[in-house]
Amino acid sequence: MNENLFASFATPTMMGLPIVILIILFPSILFPSPDRLINNRLTSIQQWLIQLTSKQMLSIHNHKGQTWALMLISLILFIGSTNLLGLLPHSFTPTTQLSMNLGMAIPLWAGTVITGFRHKTKASLAHFLPQGTPLPLIPMLVIIETISLFIQPMALAVRLTANITAGHLLIHLIGGATLALMDISTATAFITFTILILLTILEFAVALIQAYVFTLLVSLYLHDNT
Repeated sequence: MNENLFASFATPTMMGLPIVILIILFPSILFPSPDRLINNRLTSIQQWLIQLTSKQMLSIHNHKGQTWALMLISLILFIGSTNLLGLLPHSFTPTTQLSMNLGMAIPLWAGTVITGFRHKTKASLAHFLPQGTPLPLIPMLVIIETISLFIQPMALAVRLTANITAGHLLIHLIGGATLALMDISTATAFITFTILILLTILEFAVALIQAYVFTLLVSLYLHDNT
């Protein structure tokens, strides 16, 4: 049971070779570059959503922070598309892997912190020691603020991994229960199947919300350092 339950989280292989790189590159096919004077409806909707998201996310940034616009938009599109593709049957979701999420979170977090220390050195150092701190508490607060700073990328990665993994496990468990109940009680199986449909709709929303939350937190870290 445990092997079947977590089999969907194992890295897929073909002829003994991992194909996770191909899976990660696949979402880029879903967002073609417009090469026509008049775009079709799908491309127009994509561009409208991208403009709406970028306008909302970058409204709090100054000119230096807005230079990260392409990075932030690419990040939310990548995470959102991989989360949605992972909801398809017999598919693999890269964002359920903590190592991959850390690979996204740590460089982005480090970039924002380095930007802050480079352009706002005094303000960045001031975060480690709030104004008006009593003298005996200074060493403890510096340690606490340092730990909270270094735990930010871990929190980003764990939040995304936990939410996506929990949703997939629930869908798997309720789907298995529905199949088991079909031979026992048709009415109960229909109820669990209805719950499964509602949960799947919820997971579509969670997939997009988690992509937005991950990118928004990176944007807030950038805002604090620019």
